[in-house]
Amino acid sequence: MSIVRRALMVNTLRGLVAAATLTAAGLVGAQTAKPIRLLVGFPAGGGTDVIARTLADKLKDELGVPVVVDNRPGAGGQVAAQALKASPPDGSTYFLSHDHTISILPLVVKNPGFDPAHDFVAVGGLATFVNAFAVSSGTPAKSFKDYVAAVQAAGGKGNVGVPAPASVPEFLVKVIGEKNKLDLVSVPYRGSAPMLADMLGNQIGAGVASVPDFIENHRAGKLRVVAVLGDKRQAALPDVPSFAELGLAGFEDVPYYGIFTVAGTPKASLDPFSAALAKVLAQPDVHERLTAMGLSVGYSTGAQLAARERSYAQTWARIIKSSGFQPQ
Repeated sequence: MSIVRRALMVNTLRGLVAAATLTAAGLVGAQTAKPIRLLVGFPAGGGTDVIARTLADKLKDELGVPVVVDNRPGAGGQVAAQALKASPPDGSTYFLSHDHTISILPLVVKNPGFDPAHDFVAVGGLATFVNAFAVSSGTPAKSFKDYVAAVQAAGGKGNVGVPAPASVPEFLVKVIGEKNKLDLVSVPYRGSAPMLADMLGNQIGAGVASVPDFIENHRAGKLRVVAVLGDKRQAALPDVPSFAELGLAGFEDVPYYGIFTVAGTPKASLDPFSAALAKVLAQPDVHERLTAMGLSVGYSTGAQLAARERSYAQTWARIIKSSGFQPQ
């Protein structure tokens, strides 16, 4: 065998060994990549849970690793937020939350166990939505004005369910009652799912929650959404008047849904997740499903989400202070 031929064979063997080593390393890396945990602060079956599961199913394809929804209900998302704070900053844990946990809880709870400004980092926004006022099927009211008239006829007192204590829906119940000269009492639940169960069972006659929480049962005729917050009607509920139409203005800064993770997470982990979220939200089937739930779907960067959260918190800090509420 010539020296040249022998050298070629040696180089070929070295190339094959190197290629095999790289392939094995790639397979090991794929097998040992940590699954992503997507925390949700409310029980399974509620609007936030449905959104999380819709996104998780698509994110796993974009990221190439399992994305597991982890429901940690309790205290209006406080339990999930504390779980996020306690998680390692390695890009394996994220928190899908709406405004209540991130923006409102720190305003109404003295020691929530987390500080969004220091403990969390915004990853990406996915939608905005509005809250709505709904009545159970056992309530004869067909409109919000009918509801007001029925409460007045019953002595002016009425119970209204809300998904969490000291939440935006609870403050809205207070404002709605004052505006219409009614003695409305908020009945707080541990999430929208148990509240809906009581509404569907006619255990409580009315409730305030997000449009995504109500919309499917509204369409099925199991309850009736009679008004939506904000200054305009919603595309998913074109026949339902806004509260601005009914004389209750001042709630134009609508709530948001976003994804957060623990502070200190490397940018190398944040950027791929945020990019994957943008791609998922652009998929027609995802956009269609979330829009049908009553969301105004639209991706925003982590910086944009953080700015929106600060603005929203400032708006509600003024409203909560003017209500006389004292943090508990």
